Amino acid sequence: MTQTAYRAQLLTFREDPAHAADGAVYEADGLLIVEDGKVVAAGAYASIRDRLSPDATVQTMRDKLIVPGFIDSHIHYPQTDMIASPAPGLLPWLNTYTFPTERGFENPAVARETASFFIDELLACGTTTALVYCTVHKQSADAFFTESEARNLRMVAGKVLMDRNCPEFLRDTAQSGYDDSAELIARWHGRGRQHYALTPRFAPTSTEAQLEACGALAQKHQDVFIQSHVAENTDEIKWVESLFPGHRSYLDIYDHYNLLRRRAVYGHCIYLDERDRQRMAETGAVASHCPTSNLFLGSGLFDFEKAGESNMPVALATDVGGGTSFSMLQTMNEAHKVARLTGHHLTATRMFWLATTGAAQVLELDDKIGTLKPGSEADFVVLDPNATPLLARRMARTESLEELLFAFALLGDDRAVFETYAAGKRVHARESRRTAKLEMAA
Repeated sequence: MTQTAYRAQLLTFREDPAHAADGAVYEADGLLIVEDGKVVAAGAYASIRDRLSPDATVQTMRDKLIVPGFIDSHIHYPQTDMIASPAPGLLPWLNTYTFPTERGFENPAVARETASFFIDELLACGTTTALVYCTVHKQSADAFFTESEARNLRMVAGKVLMDRNCPEFLRDTAQSGYDDSAELIARWHGRGRQHYALTPRFAPTSTEAQLEACGALAQKHQDVFIQSHVAENTDEIKWVESLFPGHRSYLDIYDHYNLLRRRAVYGHCIYLDERDRQRMAETGAVASHCPTSNLFLGSGLFDFEKAGESNMPVALATDVGGGTSFSMLQTMNEAHKVARLTGHHLTATRMFWLATTGAAQVLELDDKIGTLKPGSEADFVVLDPNATPLLARRMARTESLEELLFAFALLGDDRAVFETYAAGKRVHARESRRTAKLEMAA
Protein backbone atom coordinates (compact mmCIF):
# COMPACT_ATOMS: atom_id res chain seq x y z
CA MET A 1 0.00 0.00 0.00
CA THR A 2 1.04 3.62 -0.50
CA GLN A 3 2.83 5.30 2.33
CA THR A 4 1.39 8.38 3.97
CA ALA A 5 3.73 10.59 5.95
CA TYR A 6 3.25 13.53 8.27
CA ARG A 7 5.92 16.18 8.76
CA ALA A 8 5.24 17.86 12.08
CA GLN A 9 6.51 18.14 15.61
CA LEU A 10 6.48 14.70 17.26
CA LEU A 11 6.17 13.59 20.87
CA THR A 12 6.52 10.04 22.11
CA PHE A 13 8.06 8.33 25.14
CA ARG A 14 10.85 5.88 25.94
CA GLU A 15 9.78 5.52 29.59
CA ASP A 16 8.05 7.31 32.45
CA PRO A 17 9.47 10.86 32.57
CA ALA A 18 9.03 10.81 36.35
CA HIS A 19 11.89 8.30 36.49
CA ALA A 20 13.97 9.22 33.45
CA ALA A 21 15.05 12.70 32.38
CA ASP A 22 15.11 11.54 28.75
CA GLY A 23 11.83 9.62 28.99
CA ALA A 24 10.08 11.98 26.56
CA VAL A 25 11.25 12.07 22.96
CA TYR A 26 10.45 15.31 21.13
CA GLU A 27 11.31 16.19 17.54
CA ALA A 28 10.83 19.83 16.55
CA ASP A 29 10.99 18.80 12.88
CA GLY A 30 9.76 15.25 12.83
CA LEU A 31 8.42 12.76 10.34
CA LEU A 32 5.85 10.01 10.93
CA ILE A 33 5.59 7.41 8.16
CA VAL A 34 2.48 5.21 8.03
CA GLU A 35 1.65 2.27 5.82
CA ASP A 36 -1.19 -0.26 5.97
CA GLY A 37 -2.45 1.17 9.26
CA LYS A 38 0.85 0.88 11.08
CA VAL A 39 3.82 3.06 11.87
CA VAL A 40 6.79 2.41 9.58
CA ALA A 41 9.11 4.99 11.13
CA ALA A 42 9.03 8.06 13.34
CA GLY A 43 11.85 10.45 14.13
CA ALA A 44 13.76 13.50 12.97
CA TYR A 45 12.83 14.43 9.43
CA ALA A 46 16.47 14.70 8.36
CA SER A 47 17.23 11.22 9.72
CA ILE A 48 14.38 9.20 8.22
CA ARG A 49 13.23 11.04 5.09
CA ASP A 50 15.15 8.49 3.02
CA ARG A 51 12.68 5.86 4.31
CA LEU A 52 9.94 7.47 2.24
CA SER A 53 8.84 5.46 -0.77
CA PRO A 54 8.89 7.24 -4.16
CA ASP A 55 5.10 7.43 -4.26
CA ALA A 56 4.61 8.48 -0.62
CA THR A 57 2.12 11.25 0.15
CA VAL A 58 3.59 13.75 2.60
CA GLN A 59 1.38 16.09 4.61
CA THR A 60 3.33 19.04 5.96
CA MET A 61 2.05 20.70 9.15
CA ARG A 62 5.17 21.78 10.95
CA ASP A 63 3.29 24.09 13.30
CA LYS A 64 1.30 21.11 14.69
CA LEU A 65 2.26 18.51 17.32
CA ILE A 66 1.62 14.79 16.76
CA VAL A 67 1.22 12.61 19.87
CA PRO A 68 0.00 9.03 20.32
CA GLY A 69 -3.77 8.72 20.61
CA PHE A 70 -5.12 9.42 24.07
CA ILE A 71 -6.29 6.50 26.22
CA ASP A 72 -9.23 7.04 28.60
CA SER A 73 -9.15 4.32 31.25
CA HIS A 74 -12.67 4.77 32.67
CA ILE A 75 -15.83 6.17 31.03
CA HIS A 76 -19.57 5.36 30.87
CA TYR A 77 -21.09 5.75 27.42
CA PRO A 78 -24.73 5.50 28.61
CA GLN A 79 -24.16 8.56 30.80
CA THR A 80 -23.49 10.84 27.81
CA ASP A 81 -26.92 12.44 28.04
CA MET A 82 -26.79 13.05 31.80
CA ILE A 83 -23.39 14.73 31.99
CA ALA A 84 -23.54 17.85 34.18
CA SER A 85 -26.51 16.67 36.26
CA PRO A 86 -26.68 18.28 39.72
CA ALA A 87 -26.69 16.16 42.88
CA PRO A 88 -25.31 16.44 46.44
CA GLY A 89 -23.15 13.33 46.13
CA LEU A 90 -22.40 10.04 44.40
CA LEU A 91 -25.24 7.87 45.70
CA PRO A 92 -28.07 10.42 45.16
CA TRP A 93 -26.60 11.15 41.73
CA LEU A 94 -26.78 7.45 40.80
CA ASN A 95 -30.40 7.08 41.93
CA THR A 96 -31.68 10.37 40.53
CA TYR A 97 -29.98 10.46 37.14
CA THR A 98 -27.81 7.46 36.31
CA PHE A 99 -30.17 4.57 36.78
CA PRO A 100 -33.19 6.19 35.06
CA THR A 101 -31.01 7.19 32.09
CA GLU A 102 -29.54 3.70 31.75
CA ARG A 103 -33.02 2.19 31.61
CA GLY A 104 -33.40 3.58 28.08
CA PHE A 105 -30.66 1.28 26.79
CA GLU A 106 -33.01 -1.67 26.77
CA ASN A 107 -33.94 -0.12 23.41
CA PRO A 108 -31.22 -1.09 20.86
CA ALA A 109 -31.92 2.05 18.80
CA VAL A 110 -31.14 4.28 21.78
CA ALA A 111 -27.95 2.33 22.42
CA ARG A 112 -26.83 2.60 18.79
CA GLU A 113 -27.48 6.32 18.47
CA THR A 114 -25.80 7.11 21.78
CA ALA A 115 -22.79 4.94 20.98
CA SER A 116 -22.32 6.77 17.69
CA PHE A 117 -22.48 10.22 19.31
CA PHE A 118 -20.26 9.08 22.20
CA ILE A 119 -17.53 7.83 19.87
CA ASP A 120 -17.74 11.04 17.83
CA GLU A 121 -17.03 12.96 21.05
CA LEU A 122 -14.11 10.74 22.01
CA LEU A 123 -12.47 11.14 18.61
CA ALA A 124 -13.07 14.90 18.60
CA CYS A 125 -11.09 15.01 21.84
CA GLY A 126 -8.26 12.85 20.48
CA THR A 127 -9.20 9.72 22.43
CA THR A 128 -8.61 6.64 20.29
CA THR A 129 -8.94 3.96 23.01
CA ALA A 130 -11.21 3.89 26.06
CA LEU A 131 -12.34 1.46 28.74
CA VAL A 132 -16.08 1.79 28.44
CA TYR A 133 -18.96 0.84 30.72
CA CYS A 134 -22.16 -0.15 28.94
CA THR A 135 -25.43 -0.85 30.81
CA VAL A 136 -26.78 -4.07 32.26
CA HIS A 137 -28.42 -4.75 28.88
CA LYS A 138 -26.48 -7.08 26.62
CA GLN A 139 -27.61 -5.12 23.57
CA SER A 140 -25.90 -1.99 24.91
CA ALA A 141 -22.53 -3.75 24.59
CA ASP A 142 -23.39 -5.08 21.15
CA ALA A 143 -24.30 -1.56 20.03
CA PHE A 144 -21.05 -0.09 21.30
CA PHE A 145 -18.81 -2.78 19.80
CA THR A 146 -20.64 -2.60 16.47
CA GLU A 147 -20.00 1.14 16.24
CA SER A 148 -16.38 0.78 17.34
CA GLU A 149 -15.72 -2.04 14.87
CA ALA A 150 -17.23 -0.02 12.01
CA ARG A 151 -14.58 2.66 12.64
CA ASN A 152 -11.78 0.15 13.28
CA LEU A 153 -11.03 1.51 16.75
CA ARG A 154 -9.21 -0.35 19.53
CA MET A 155 -11.73 -0.25 22.37
CA VAL A 156 -12.43 -2.11 25.62
CA ALA A 157 -16.00 -2.42 26.89
CA GLY A 158 -18.35 -4.58 28.88
CA LYS A 159 -21.92 -5.14 30.02
CA VAL A 160 -22.47 -3.94 33.59
CA LEU A 161 -23.24 -6.59 36.22
CA MET A 162 -25.78 -5.61 38.92
CA ASP A 163 -27.98 -8.07 40.80
CA ARG A 164 -28.92 -6.03 43.89
CA ASN A 165 -29.27 -2.50 45.31
CA CYS A 166 -30.46 -1.06 42.02
CA PRO A 167 -33.87 -0.67 40.38
CA GLU A 168 -35.50 -3.90 39.27
CA PHE A 169 -35.45 -2.67 35.66
CA LEU A 170 -31.62 -2.69 35.72
CA ARG A 171 -31.11 -5.93 37.59
CA ASP A 172 -29.62 -9.13 36.24
CA THR A 173 -28.75 -12.28 38.23
CA ALA A 174 -25.50 -14.01 39.03
CA GLN A 175 -26.31 -16.62 36.39
CA SER A 176 -27.69 -14.33 33.67
CA GLY A 177 -24.80 -11.92 34.17
CA TYR A 178 -22.35 -14.79 33.78
CA ASP A 179 -24.12 -16.13 30.70
CA ASP A 180 -24.46 -12.75 29.01
CA SER A 181 -20.82 -11.89 29.69
CA ALA A 182 -19.62 -15.25 28.40
CA GLU A 183 -21.66 -14.77 25.23
CA LEU A 184 -20.28 -11.27 24.68
CA ILE A 185 -16.71 -12.46 25.27
CA ALA A 186 -17.20 -15.16 22.64
CA ARG A 187 -18.66 -12.67 20.17
CA TRP A 188 -16.38 -9.66 20.65
CA HIS A 189 -13.17 -10.27 22.60
CA GLY A 190 -10.24 -10.34 20.20
CA ARG A 191 -12.47 -9.66 17.20
CA GLY A 192 -10.52 -7.14 15.17
CA ARG A 193 -9.52 -4.39 17.59
CA GLN A 194 -12.20 -5.09 20.21
CA HIS A 195 -11.57 -6.24 23.79
CA TYR A 196 -14.06 -7.34 26.44
CA ALA A 197 -14.09 -6.18 30.06
CA LEU A 198 -15.92 -8.00 32.84
CA THR A 199 -17.78 -5.13 34.48
CA PRO A 200 -19.28 -5.47 37.95
CA ARG A 201 -20.46 -1.89 38.50
CA PHE A 202 -19.17 -1.79 42.07
CA ALA A 203 -19.31 -4.15 45.02
CA PRO A 204 -22.56 -2.79 46.54
CA THR A 205 -24.61 -3.66 43.45
CA SER A 206 -23.38 -7.25 43.22
CA THR A 207 -24.11 -10.13 45.56
CA GLU A 208 -21.38 -12.44 46.73
CA ALA A 209 -22.72 -14.98 44.23
CA GLN A 210 -22.33 -12.56 41.34
CA LEU A 211 -18.79 -11.56 42.32
CA GLU A 212 -17.91 -15.24 42.64
CA ALA A 213 -19.33 -15.95 39.18
CA CYS A 214 -17.44 -12.97 37.76
CA GLY A 215 -14.21 -14.23 39.33
CA ALA A 216 -14.79 -17.67 37.83
CA LEU A 217 -15.28 -16.17 34.38
CA ALA A 218 -12.15 -14.08 34.84
CA GLN A 219 -10.18 -17.22 35.69
CA LYS A 220 -11.51 -18.90 32.57
CA HIS A 221 -10.54 -15.95 30.34
CA GLN A 222 -7.16 -14.73 31.55
CA ASP A 223 -6.72 -12.08 28.88
CA VAL A 224 -10.03 -10.25 29.26
CA PHE A 225 -10.10 -6.96 31.11
CA ILE A 226 -11.87 -6.34 34.42
CA GLN A 227 -13.26 -2.95 35.39
CA SER A 228 -15.09 -1.64 38.42
CA HIS A 229 -15.07 1.13 41.03
CA VAL A 230 -13.44 1.21 44.46
CA ALA A 231 -13.06 3.62 47.38
CA GLU A 232 -14.54 6.63 45.60
CA ASN A 233 -16.72 8.16 48.28
CA THR A 234 -16.89 8.00 52.09
CA ASP A 235 -20.63 7.25 52.18
CA GLU A 236 -20.09 4.49 49.64
CA ILE A 237 -17.34 2.97 51.81
CA LYS A 238 -19.60 2.89 54.89
CA TRP A 239 -22.27 1.16 52.80
CA VAL A 240 -19.77 -1.41 51.54
CA GLU A 241 -18.60 -2.14 55.09
CA SER A 242 -22.19 -2.95 56.10
CA LEU A 243 -22.74 -5.19 53.07
CA PHE A 244 -19.44 -7.08 53.24
CA PRO A 245 -18.50 -7.52 56.92
CA GLY A 246 -15.28 -9.31 57.68
CA HIS A 247 -13.18 -7.90 54.83
CA ARG A 248 -10.06 -5.92 55.63
CA SER A 249 -10.95 -3.18 53.14
CA TYR A 250 -13.16 -2.33 50.19
CA LEU A 251 -10.40 -3.43 47.81
CA ASP A 252 -10.06 -6.71 49.70
CA ILE A 253 -13.54 -7.71 48.53
CA TYR A 254 -12.39 -7.75 44.90
CA ASP A 255 -9.19 -9.52 45.90
CA HIS A 256 -11.22 -12.20 47.70
CA TYR A 257 -13.07 -12.96 44.45
CA ASN A 258 -9.89 -13.08 42.32
CA LEU A 259 -10.63 -9.80 40.58
CA LEU A 260 -7.26 -8.13 41.15
CA ARG A 261 -4.76 -8.85 38.39
CA ARG A 262 -3.12 -7.38 35.32
CA ARG A 263 -5.72 -5.71 33.07
CA ALA A 264 -8.01 -5.10 36.06
CA VAL A 265 -8.82 -1.39 36.23
CA TYR A 266 -10.46 0.24 39.25
CA GLY A 267 -11.95 3.69 39.03
CA HIS A 268 -11.04 6.34 41.63
CA CYS A 269 -8.99 4.54 44.36
CA ILE A 270 -9.11 7.65 46.53
CA TYR A 271 -9.43 6.07 49.97
CA LEU A 272 -6.94 3.21 49.74
CA ASP A 273 -4.52 2.58 52.58
CA GLU A 274 -0.89 1.55 52.26
CA ARG A 275 -1.70 -2.17 52.21
CA ASP A 276 -4.31 -1.63 49.48
CA ARG A 277 -1.84 0.26 47.32
CA GLN A 278 0.78 -2.42 47.83
CA ARG A 279 -1.75 -5.04 46.81
CA MET A 280 -2.56 -3.10 43.64
CA ALA A 281 1.16 -2.99 42.85
CA GLU A 282 1.63 -6.71 43.59
CA THR A 283 -1.22 -7.79 41.33
CA GLY A 284 -0.69 -5.22 38.58
CA ALA A 285 -4.24 -3.88 39.00
CA VAL A 286 -4.59 -0.31 37.73
CA ALA A 287 -5.89 2.77 39.56
CA SER A 288 -7.89 4.91 37.17
CA HIS A 289 -7.68 8.54 38.34
CA CYS A 290 -10.79 10.54 37.41
CA PRO A 291 -10.13 14.11 38.59
CA THR A 292 -13.04 15.96 36.98
CA SER A 293 -15.49 13.43 38.40
CA ASN A 294 -13.93 13.47 41.88
CA LEU A 295 -14.11 17.26 42.00
CA PHE A 296 -17.62 17.45 40.55
CA LEU A 297 -19.08 14.94 43.03
CA GLY A 298 -16.89 16.15 45.90
CA SER A 299 -15.59 12.63 46.37
CA GLY A 300 -12.03 13.45 47.42
CA LEU A 301 -8.47 13.90 46.17
CA PHE A 302 -6.38 11.12 44.65
CA ASP A 303 -2.86 11.08 46.12
CA PHE A 304 -0.26 10.78 43.34
CA GLU A 305 2.66 10.85 45.76
CA LYS A 306 1.46 7.85 47.76
CA ALA A 307 0.56 6.03 44.55
CA GLY A 308 4.10 6.60 43.31
CA GLU A 309 5.68 5.44 46.56
CA SER A 310 3.84 2.12 46.29
CA ASN A 311 4.50 1.70 42.54
CA MET A 312 0.77 1.27 42.05
CA PRO A 313 -0.09 1.39 38.32
CA VAL A 314 -2.02 4.57 37.46
CA ALA A 315 -3.81 5.89 34.38
CA LEU A 316 -6.02 8.93 33.74
CA ALA A 317 -9.71 8.94 32.90
CA THR A 318 -12.63 11.26 32.27
CA ASP A 319 -15.38 9.20 33.97
CA VAL A 320 -18.13 10.85 31.94
CA GLY A 321 -20.90 11.42 33.08
CA GLY A 322 -19.60 11.97 36.62
CA GLY A 323 -16.70 13.60 34.86
CA THR A 324 -17.43 16.91 33.20
CA SER A 325 -15.50 16.64 29.93
CA PHE A 326 -14.61 14.05 27.29
CA SER A 327 -11.28 15.83 26.83
CA MET A 328 -8.13 14.21 28.19
CA LEU A 329 -6.50 17.65 28.00
CA GLN A 330 -9.13 19.00 30.40
CA THR A 331 -8.61 15.89 32.52
CA MET A 332 -4.89 16.72 32.72
CA ASN A 333 -5.83 20.25 33.76
CA GLU A 334 -7.79 18.99 36.76
CA ALA A 335 -5.29 16.23 37.57
CA HIS A 336 -2.59 18.85 37.94
CA LYS A 337 -4.74 20.82 40.38
CA VAL A 338 -5.69 17.75 42.41
CA ALA A 339 -2.02 16.84 42.69
CA ARG A 340 -1.16 20.35 43.88
CA LEU A 341 -3.86 20.14 46.56
CA THR A 342 -2.19 17.00 47.92
CA GLY A 343 1.25 18.61 47.88
CA HIS A 344 2.52 17.00 44.68
CA HIS A 345 3.68 18.69 41.46
CA LEU A 346 2.46 16.68 38.48
CA THR A 347 4.27 17.77 35.34
CA ALA A 348 2.57 18.09 31.97
CA THR A 349 5.15 15.75 30.44
CA ARG A 350 4.13 13.04 32.87
CA MET A 351 0.43 13.70 32.33
CA PHE A 352 0.90 13.15 28.60
CA TRP A 353 2.75 9.94 29.44
CA LEU A 354 -0.09 8.79 31.70
CA ALA A 355 -2.63 9.46 28.94
CA THR A 356 -0.65 7.65 26.21
CA THR A 357 2.33 5.30 26.59
CA GLY A 358 1.95 4.87 30.33
CA ALA A 359 -1.70 3.87 30.01
CA ALA A 360 -0.90 1.45 27.20
CA GLN A 361 1.79 -0.19 29.33
CA VAL A 362 -0.34 -0.76 32.43
CA LEU A 363 -3.15 -2.09 30.21
CA GLU A 364 -0.71 -4.43 28.43
CA LEU A 365 -1.52 -2.86 25.07
CA ASP A 366 1.82 -1.10 24.52
CA ASP A 367 2.78 -3.48 21.72
CA LYS A 368 -0.14 -1.97 19.78
CA ILE A 369 -1.00 1.56 20.92
CA GLY A 370 0.18 4.49 23.00
CA THR A 371 3.38 4.93 21.03
CA LEU A 372 4.81 5.89 17.66
CA LYS A 373 7.22 2.97 17.55
CA PRO A 374 7.67 1.16 14.22
CA GLY A 375 5.19 -1.69 13.98
CA SER A 376 2.65 -0.09 16.32
CA GLU A 377 -0.85 0.72 15.17
CA ALA A 378 -1.06 4.23 13.76
CA ASP A 379 -3.41 5.75 16.34
CA PHE A 380 -2.35 9.34 16.81
CA VAL A 381 -3.57 12.89 17.38
CA VAL A 382 -2.58 16.13 15.69
CA LEU A 383 -2.69 18.99 18.20
CA ASP A 384 -2.92 22.62 17.13
CA PRO A 385 -1.00 25.11 19.30
CA ASN A 386 -2.89 27.96 17.62
CA ALA A 387 -6.37 26.57 18.25
CA THR A 388 -7.53 29.59 20.24
CA PRO A 389 -6.15 33.13 20.48
CA LEU A 390 -5.18 32.64 24.12
CA LEU A 391 -3.47 29.31 23.48
CA ALA A 392 -1.58 30.78 20.51
CA ARG A 393 -0.47 33.77 22.57
CA ARG A 394 0.82 31.55 25.36
CA MET A 395 2.50 29.13 22.95
CA ALA A 396 4.45 32.00 21.38
CA ARG A 397 6.17 32.46 24.72
CA THR A 398 6.96 28.85 25.62
CA GLU A 399 10.64 28.06 26.03
CA SER A 400 10.65 24.32 26.76
CA LEU A 401 8.77 21.11 26.00
CA GLU A 402 7.27 21.17 29.50
CA GLU A 403 5.91 24.67 28.97
CA LEU A 404 4.47 23.70 25.58
CA LEU A 405 2.71 20.61 26.99
CA PHE A 406 1.59 22.49 30.08
CA ALA A 407 -0.11 25.11 27.90
CA PHE A 408 -1.94 22.34 26.01
CA ALA A 409 -2.99 20.70 29.29
CA LEU A 410 -4.15 23.85 31.06
CA LEU A 411 -5.62 25.80 28.12
CA GLY A 412 -6.53 23.04 25.65
CA ASP A 413 -9.74 21.12 24.98
CA ASP A 414 -11.40 19.59 21.91
CA ARG A 415 -10.64 22.78 19.95
CA ALA A 416 -6.93 21.96 20.18
CA VAL A 417 -7.48 18.60 18.43
CA PHE A 418 -6.89 19.30 14.75
CA GLU A 419 -7.16 15.70 13.53
CA THR A 420 -7.45 12.21 14.98
CA TYR A 421 -6.22 9.02 13.28
CA ALA A 422 -7.02 5.38 14.01
CA ALA A 423 -5.08 2.59 12.30
CA GLY A 424 -3.72 5.19 9.89
CA LYS A 425 -7.13 6.48 8.83
CA ARG A 426 -8.36 9.96 9.67
CA VAL A 427 -11.42 9.53 11.87
CA HIS A 428 -11.86 13.15 12.97
CA ALA A 429 -11.11 16.50 11.37
CA ARG A 430 -11.87 19.61 13.36
CA GLU A 431 -12.65 21.77 10.35
CA SER A 432 -15.00 19.20 8.82
CA ARG A 433 -16.91 19.01 12.07
CA ARG A 434 -17.17 22.77 12.30
CA THR A 435 -18.45 22.94 8.73
CA ALA A 436 -21.04 20.25 9.44
CA LYS A 437 -22.28 22.13 12.50
CA LEU A 438 -22.59 25.35 10.53
CA GLU A 439 -24.53 23.57 7.79
CA MET A 440 -26.89 22.06 10.37
CA ALA A 441 -27.45 25.48 11.90
CA ALA A 442 -28.14 27.16 8.57
